[in-house]
This record gives sequence, structure tokens and C-alpha cells, in this order.
Amino acid sequence: MSKESTARAILDRIRFINHLGKQIIFVDFSNCKANEVEKIARATPDHIMVQPRGSVLVLSDFTGATFDREALRTMKESAVFNKPFVKKSALMGTENFPTKFYEELKSFSRRELRIFKTREEALAWLVGDSAGA
Repeated sequence: MSKESTARAILDRIRFINHLGKQIIFVDFSNCKANEVEKIARATPDHIMVQPRGSVLVLSDFTGATFDREALRTMKESAVFNKPFVKKSALMGTENFPTKFYEELKSFSRRELRIFKTREEALAWLVGDSAGA
């Protein structure tokens, strides 16, 4: 795969979706290897930080993804950069996400990162009225 097609494939995994009239940034880490998770995480701030502060709803899907220390480090850094812009973050498909990684990510980013079993539950929570619940 060329560098250009690799970059396009990464960007295709970060996109806006609409749910009940609200825009949500969907970050699709599903079935990615750790190096792909790292590349996608590195690209996310470019999409989030151009939005108004405190407005962004984020849904991240980790179904079938794999992780290593470098992927986690990049995810933590991206979460910190994005924090002022993010209103709510929902995670799904975290069965392969090591508990220690999740705790480190939450602690380092100082953000609430809610885990949901289904996309429907995550979307319902994201578009709900409560800011942090």
C-alpha cells in the first residue's frame, strides 16, 4: 500500500456521523493492529481541534483492535490535546482493551471515557442532555 493510500485509509476511519440531528465524530479503530491504532489516534486531533471548544461528541470503536505501549501513549496524548474540545466520549468494543490501559488513559487525559456494549447505547448516551452523566 502506498503512503498516500495508507493516509487515506487512516482518514477514512475518522468521520462524522449523524444521530438524532447531532454530529458525532466516529473514530473506527475496529480490527486494527497496534500500529494502525497509533496512526489513527495521532490523526484524531486534526479533526477534533478544529471544532468549537466543549462541543465535540466522540464515539470510538475498538472492536477487534490490538494495542501496545506505543499505541496507548499516542492515544493518551491525543486525548489530552482533544480535551478542551470534547463534550463527551463513548467507547465500545473494548473487550480487547486491557483494563490497565483504560485506567491509564482516563487518568492521564482527565476525561470521562464511558464504555458501552453496543453502538446504540453509546449513541443514545452521547446525544442525551446530561453533559457528563
